Amino acid sequence: MAAASVALENKPMSVGAAVDSYLRHVSIERGLAANTVAAYRRDLGIYTAWLDANGLTALGAVSAANISEFVRSLGSREESPLTASSIARVLSSVRGFHRFLLEESLVDTDVAHDTKPPKLASRLPKAITIDEVGALLAATDGDSVQQVRDKALLELLYATGARVSEVVNLNVDDVFEEDVVRLTGKGDKQRIVPLGSYARAAIDSYLVRARPLLSVRGSATPALFLGLRGARVSRQNAWLIIKAAAERAELTVDVSPHTLRHSFATHLLAGGADVRVVQELLGHSSVATTQIYTLVTADTLRDMYTTAHPRAR
Repeated sequence: MAAASVALENKPMSVGAAVDSYLRHVSIERGLAANTVAAYRRDLGIYTAWLDANGLTALGAVSAANISEFVRSLGSREESPLTASSIARVLSSVRGFHRFLLEESLVDTDVAHDTKPPKLASRLPKAITIDEVGALLAATDGDSVQQVRDKALLELLYATGARVSEVVNLNVDDVFEEDVVRLTGKGDKQRIVPLGSYARAAIDSYLVRARPLLSVRGSATPALFLGLRGARVSRQNAWLIIKAAAERAELTVDVSPHTLRHSFATHLLAGGADVRVVQELLGHSSVATTQIYTLVTADTLRDMYTTAHPRAR
């Protein structure tokens, strides 16, 4: 990065060149995932387009007031105004970029440091009931190759509370004979999660009856879950599999891959599991994130109490 500082002394670096330098930094030196780098690129593309439209083409010309004005514009623009959560994400990318500029001595001040994101509405995770999960899983019953695979996929998602990206990235060797699975989460952190008898039986059936037939349709791959052409199942494919199962089950609520993760956590806590155990199973770095699910459980208990107790209301 010393070369960047030398370039500044000879000729001021443009905003576009600085963004390119930052993206190389987070990709190579920090080793961030390709999807994360792509998200940074999109966010900073929005930012640099706004700067250019407002005549702010030099790094040193941007002020704290400009950053605040940019944030306000994201939610008030006529075409596709962003939600509070999307604005917070874009601002996070912009703040990281300006922090990098200061660290590399490309600017004298981090003008984005004190800019606050819009306040986010408190949103509780959406979970479905145990009966609804049962109906969803039953909707994958059948003997076809696709049904056997879909059953294993959904059983694994609900049994482990895994993110859909963690499940589609699984390889066959990640499923151990001890009825546990090795998941690789955010930051390449690995954790071991129990499978449960239903998920284990579904996976064993898939490995014996379905995967060999799918694997001969494509090139050799260690992937656990394969598509109909023999390639690794993608996140989009997993989403479609779940949506199709929800439609067959005639569920009246929206169901996504993350719904099963939320339901896993909510049902565990409702059953008496310790919040720190659930934290480890989910792969949360902070227990505060997991404690959101205790609010869901408390709301359920409150509703049941209000309905059932003769003096509740």
